Amino acid sequence: MPEQTTDPTFADRAQEVLERLVGRPGATFRDGQLEAVRSLVEDRSRVLVVQRTGWGKSAVYFVATALRRQEGAGPTVIVSPLLALMRDQIAAAQRAGVRAVTMNSANAEAWGEVRAALATDEVDVLLVSPERLNNPRFREEQLPDLAARCGLLVVDEAHCISDWGHDFRPDYRRIRTLLGELPADTPVLATTATANERVVHDVVEQLGVASDGSERRVETVRGGLARDSLRLGVLLDPAGRPLTPEQRLAWLTTHLGELPGSGIVYCLTVSAAEDVTAALRAAGFEVAAYTGRTDAQDREGLEEDLRHDRVKALVATSALGMGFDKPDLGFVVHLGAPSSPVAYYQQVGRAGRATDRADVLLLPGSEDRDIWQYFATVGMPRQEQAEAVLEALGRAGKPLSTQALETIVDLRRTRLELLLKVLDVEGAVSRVQGGWTTTGQPWTHDQKRYDRVARAREAEQAAMVEYQRTTTCRMRFLQEQLDDPTAAECGRCDSCAGPWFPTDLPAEAVTAAQGQLASAGVVVEPRAQWPTGMARLGVELKGRIPAEEQVAPGRALARLSDLGWGQRLRAVLAAGDQPVPDDLLRAVVGVLAAWDWTQRPVGVVQMPSRGRPAVVGSLAQGIARIGRLPLLGELDLVDGGPVGGPGGNSAFRLAGVWERFRVGPELAEQLAPLRGPVLLVDDLVDSRWSLTVAGRELRRAGAEAVLPLVLAVEG
Repeated sequence: MPEQTTDPTFADRAQEVLERLVGRPGATFRDGQLEAVRSLVEDRSRVLVVQRTGWGKSAVYFVATALRRQEGAGPTVIVSPLLALMRDQIAAAQRAGVRAVTMNSANAEAWGEVRAALATDEVDVLLVSPERLNNPRFREEQLPDLAARCGLLVVDEAHCISDWGHDFRPDYRRIRTLLGELPADTPVLATTATANERVVHDVVEQLGVASDGSERRVETVRGGLARDSLRLGVLLDPAGRPLTPEQRLAWLTTHLGELPGSGIVYCLTVSAAEDVTAALRAAGFEVAAYTGRTDAQDREGLEEDLRHDRVKALVATSALGMGFDKPDLGFVVHLGAPSSPVAYYQQVGRAGRATDRADVLLLPGSEDRDIWQYFATVGMPRQEQAEAVLEALGRAGKPLSTQALETIVDLRRTRLELLLKVLDVEGAVSRVQGGWTTTGQPWTHDQKRYDRVARAREAEQAAMVEYQRTTTCRMRFLQEQLDDPTAAECGRCDSCAGPWFPTDLPAEAVTAAQGQLASAGVVVEPRAQWPTGMARLGVELKGRIPAEEQVAPGRALARLSDLGWGQRLRAVLAAGDQPVPDDLLRAVVGVLAAWDWTQRPVGVVQMPSRGRPAVVGSLAQGIARIGRLPLLGELDLVDGGPVGGPGGNSAFRLAGVWERFRVGPELAEQLAPLRGPVLLVDDLVDSRWSLTVAGRELRRAGAEAVLPLVLAVEG
């Protein structure tokens, strides 16, 4: 950024706003903040700020907003990715005397008031999610006016624009369209703490779009990313391998109380977060789980509990990430590693913003790579799937809802919605009232781009493994991954100064952790409703499944993502088709013993299996032998191709198994004289449609009730 002479009048006005914002007379701007404000307010520039978490990026746009409003400009529009971030920003704005409001999925009841306030120019800042930019009503009724009179556009967490970024979100691509609709002199600010050179280049390229098709120059303000307060460490076993799940949990239950203040314990999956929360509570710690399953209202309460130290920790997935602000957060512990050093830096940056010391410890797991691989494939649309969506919309000749598309295209809801967003931002489809429609614009699947992104993700995963093993400075390693030219040894991490964290694992703590993780049993809820639109797939089903044809609630030993039995099950199922090991069989017997059924089963039926007949057969035989129950036989598998393949949506999964299971004469003969429920045994359950259809056949053949029993639940 070019040097500029200081205008005392401008500096004084900015200083006054800053003091109101922080609530402290004499507060001063940090290096680069005033320069960024000046570029936005006086020069109407487009500016990308890449600064460490806690540097004060929000101070730049709130001070700039106040100054622009003094000049008579319209409201600032902040595109912000998370509700937690919005809540914090609104609170910060109010401290500066800035009137801030939001329109998001959690406050729909207030949208009318927000629209009225915008119409009368009583709003200084409007915070919206990127998804809101493509809401048909918002896009048609609010966006044109906002684009015309917006005084400042802010893109927070701007790395989300780039598909090279660790947290790319297709909805952010819509910002490029918004930029092209702004008047030429509207200033634009983009901020992030987690962007390497490749991401910076991509973001700058997109920020440079102008309404007349020309390119606008984008100034980049970049500072050092080192966090002087953070002590980084990685805990491995003496051989340099990840600790076992029970060892990691034992370390946490033993040493959590020694960590400074309150903090965050990150887990890679929802079930792991729930397991860890239960174990820590049993050990006497005040903790709570914070995941994608947590209701929006509960999230706000939990954030406040952590902010005011009413809990020692929130045990969280990445759902608690960008935007959560607790300046004195004392520690961040990871049970399982994020898939990239950049994502890791973003999460650990929650700690130590206003403290001299904060502890950051990584306890990687052997299961991390499998979890990384699953999430890496979610955002990669396949050509045949995209073409199927476009063909379906083209044939329909009218808007189709996501639910309707599910019966035409074999994609699960979350992946279908993500694919529609990608096609939307690439101009092939459009969201309208009533669903989605094709634009008729030609579309080409950019496989080369997705291949490049996939290779970049693989390189990030390799770098995360290298971070765990490195003997050099860990902070420098993270800075170099972010292409920070100021990277240098920190002098505090376990590589620079030796391990600062205790490594002892008391035997009683390991035993207690084993007991916690050995608790087995997951309820498998029965399907009660057929998917909509099955007639399109040639299956005449709709509405509720008749009670006399439903299976009862079942049981599984564990989820594959569980810290305890999940890891053991993952290894056994990956080993191929072999008889179930004795320890798993004993654990399943324990699940049966704890089952609160109203009537004991009177027999065992085996699901047919092409992939793991030895696993399913040995499990059914073992249960029958130990439980002294008759093994009634196996359902017949009717030819028709693979059954229950992974990845499809509910309608296609049901169509794939419909009329594929049959109760043969011998099994029917065994069932006829029995009075009571039968156990239906399988290895793995995902969509539950195989068990639902097979159980329906057993009910129709005379079984009074069907109790599904499986080794594992997918996910």
